[in-house]
Amino acid sequence: MTAMPKIVVFGATGYTGRLIAENLIARGAAPVLAGRNAESLKKLAEESGGAETAVADVADPDSVRALLDTGDVLVTTVGPFLRYGGPALAAALAAGAHYFDSTGEGPFIRRVFDRDQEAKAAGVALVSAFGFDYVPGNLAAALALEQAPEATRVDVGYFMPSPGTSGGTRASIAGMLFEHGFAYRDGAIVPERSGARVRTFDVAGKTLTGVSIPGSEQLALRHTYPGLRRVDVFLGLPPAAARGMQVTSLVTGALARVAPARRAAEYALSRAVPGSTGGPSAEARARSRTWAVAEAYDAADRVLASVTLTGGDPYDFTGAILAWGAATALDGGLLDTGALGPVSAFGLEALTPAAAEAGFTR
Repeated sequence: MTAMPKIVVFGATGYTGRLIAENLIARGAAPVLAGRNAESLKKLAEESGGAETAVADVADPDSVRALLDTGDVLVTTVGPFLRYGGPALAAALAAGAHYFDSTGEGPFIRRVFDRDQEAKAAGVALVSAFGFDYVPGNLAAALALEQAPEATRVDVGYFMPSPGTSGGTRASIAGMLFEHGFAYRDGAIVPERSGARVRTFDVAGKTLTGVSIPGSEQLALRHTYPGLRRVDVFLGLPPAAARGMQVTSLVTGALARVAPARRAAEYALSRAVPGSTGGPSAEARARSRTWAVAEAYDAADRVLASVTLTGGDPYDFTGAILAWGAATALDGGLLDTGALGPVSAFGLEALTPAAAEAGFTR
């Protein structure tokens, strides 16, 4: 007898995984909570009303593959994704399961998009970075491009005054220091180091600075809006920190070209910045405010449309939107197969109210 399709939350005992599991259960779903520590899973299951659990570890890829059957939906938060994300992605493709992740690591998102044809052949969707990184920016950009369909360029900025970060987020940031970045130029993905450019945005009556990063928008929007020739994503930082990131990216880029130096630096960072060390409290999250800004331009670099979305805490949004995405996918709400961005996965008509319910509104 064929089992009914299910949602599996891999990394459920981690900071973000718990938020996703809580949101799924609140929606009436019955996710399987998966992770490497049986005792932690047992405790989480008891706290969540008796959810099913499964032990799996990326160090044993077969155990990750055993989580899934054809038609399932996998949500994985196990990072840093550049180091640990591969087994879950491979397991979803092998099983014929839809795949969602919470990564904000641009180079890993590119790896997911590189497997687009495999996903199409398997009849599944791969939806990477379906959280604060980078759903709001994709949505804001799509709304701006709907206003200005003739636009050939879009810039996206993310802004978080005094953000709190989880241990997993800090480990992901450290893991990206020595990776190659990318940009979307003249209709093609090209190499570009993180921090290559700095610009300002007008946000909530203030002029704020952003530094360029590789995101999912560069990879996702070009498929939905083929007239685009350039996409840039910026992370809001104080001006001094933005300039500091530019310098840091030059140094780490030079180190990355020397294999022994890179290995030594990566090892030191992995020891100094461990993941799974918790994150902001519920009280701290309740005080957070965030913005995503998108500006659409014509070929002469004239602004044609600008959209600003505002929301609360990034982790709260990620937990809510990933739960919505997984539940919608399980119910047959995906619009396509392959490696998809948020808009191509669900369409603006569904994504806009879902983002608002999760806390991000225009």
